[in-house]
Order: sequence, then C-alpha cells, then structure tokens
Amino acid sequence: MTAPDDSDDIDTEGETLMVSLDDGARALRLDKALAEAAPTLSRARIQALMDAGAVSFGGAAVSAKSKAVPGDYIIALPPVAPADPQAEAIALNVLYEDADLIVIDKPAGMAAHPAPGNETGTLVNALLHHCGASLSGIGGVARPGIVHRLDKDTSGVMVAAKSDRAHAGLSALFAAHDIERTYIALTRGAPSPARDRIVTRIGRSNADRKKMAVLKAGGREATTDYVVQQAFGTPAKAGAAPQAARVACTLHTGRTHQIRVHLASRGAPILGDAVYGSGAPTAPVRAAMAQAGLTRQALHAAVLGFVHPVTGQTLRFETALPAEMAALETALSAL
Repeated sequence: MTAPDDSDDIDTEGETLMVSLDDGARALRLDKALAEAAPTLSRARIQALMDAGAVSFGGAAVSAKSKAVPGDYIIALPPVAPADPQAEAIALNVLYEDADLIVIDKPAGMAAHPAPGNETGTLVNALLHHCGASLSGIGGVARPGIVHRLDKDTSGVMVAAKSDRAHAGLSALFAAHDIERTYIALTRGAPSPARDRIVTRIGRSNADRKKMAVLKAGGREATTDYVVQQAFGTPAKAGAAPQAARVACTLHTGRTHQIRVHLASRGAPILGDAVYGSGAPTAPVRAAMAQAGLTRQALHAAVLGFVHPVTGQTLRFETALPAEMAALETALSAL
C-alpha cells in the first residue's frame, strides 16, 4: 500500500497506513525500502517518522538504520498542522519598533518559527499577535517577517521585518554579511590562542546528519572572530587550560550552529551544549551550572547592529546576559 506525500492536503494524515515489503527488500536499509514501497512518502519523511517512533513492525518501533525484513509495517501519520501559524498573545521584550521593523530580545526556549514539534509558542506566533496585519509575509506563511534565526535555546537580539521593503533590505544586509553580530559564550576550558579568527568549512556531519561539523571539503565557508574576555578556575598545572571562560564571538558569516561548532573545534565547547559539548566539565564547573540552573547552551546574542534598510539610520542594540547565564558567570568567577 502506498502512502501520501507530506506536502499534500490529504485525509489519511492523522491515521495509520500499512506498507508491505516483499522478499526483494531484504538487501535494503529499512527507510529506503519503505520509501520505495510508498513512493508518495519521501525517505526524509519516513526517517522523521521513525525518529518519532511512528513506524512499527510486529508492534515494536523500528529505526531508519534497520535492515528491511519482509512483512507489514505500520506508519502512524500525525494530524496535519494548520498551514498558517496562529497569532498568540506572548509577551515580547521589544528593544525597538517602527513601521518597518521590530527588534526584540528573544528568550531561550523560544523557536524563531513554527516547525514540526514546535508549532506554537514561537517568535512568529508572538509577532503575528503583536504586529497583526503589518507583519511582512515575504518569508512565506511559516516565517512571516523572519530574516535570520537564533537557535531555540540561544537567547538574544533578533530583528524582524514588518514591511516588504524592510524584509528585502534586511535580507540583503544578511546576505552580504553587512551586519554587526557579537555573541557571548561561556565555555568548557578556553580556546587557544586567547584571540583568533576561525575560518573553516561547515556542513552536515558525515557521521550524524542531524549535526553540523567542520569539513575538509564541501559545506560552506564560515568565519568567526573570538576573544577570551575572562578565564575562570586556576589550571591544575602550568600551561593547562582554565576550567571555563567567557568568550566573545563576532560572526562574519551565519552558518547553522556556527559558533557552537567552531568553539567545539577548538576544544572549548559551550557549557550546556548537549549536541556539541563532548566531554564533561570539571566538578566545580558542573556545580556552578547546577547552582545557576543552566539547562541549555550558554550562548547569548548580545549585539546586533545594522543600517536601517528604509531610513538609513545606524542602529545598534546590546543586551545583558539573561539571568541563568549571569548567575553562572558569577559562580564561575568564584572558582
């Protein structure tokens, strides 16, 4: 039995489908076999459904990397989310607003726009309520007004367009990297040297397609300037790295997870980063994180500066660390 593509408006979403595999599928990986047996469901969609535990065989959930076994597989399709994001009365910390754009200090935990698993509570939902019909729609129904993103668990300054001309102008500024963007990170250890420029290529990891990585070939060029502003914790031996550091990073490109990947590549991953923070911090640093209540990567977009695309005015916004990062910095200072 075939299944529908997730871009179609169909009645079977929210129901279950049965896909039968015959003996000829044995040599294939399961996600590939199911995609071939159900051509209107993309392989990427099937993988996402597997990751969500929505594909089962004999009553047990199966993974994408499993080898295909002949038999009947059950695929549970979730209900279709509304095509248009809904306005929600979510409070925003507005730093600046005029007829063309709005600048906000985004809290950690808020996604920029709706996506599977984050259909509500996003910045777009909040902007639709705050700005109403004035919000630019160039980005499409899923991302009105959004011209750049911060990771869901990264806090800090973001700008959104309220008019089409501002949207076009801001998009051009970001494309040309003609934007001042400085982030503050609290890291495990400290990158060396204390000040440097990191220039690499960043793309999808060959080992884990859900992660980004520094690549020898492929990907896109990524450039980050960093400076260690303060080191915390006396090294156990001469020449060793401190236990933690406050690092200011200036972006010259805007690749996905760029700062997180670049700092990790220098052996100083951001504290609290569950994706790129391989290796445990020292016990005193872990205690400081627990004391501060840090439950996400300690990364804050502190500075955003640009020329207003409509008025030509030079704008620059700087925000202080949010409470949990400020508390962590205080605790680290006592090491």
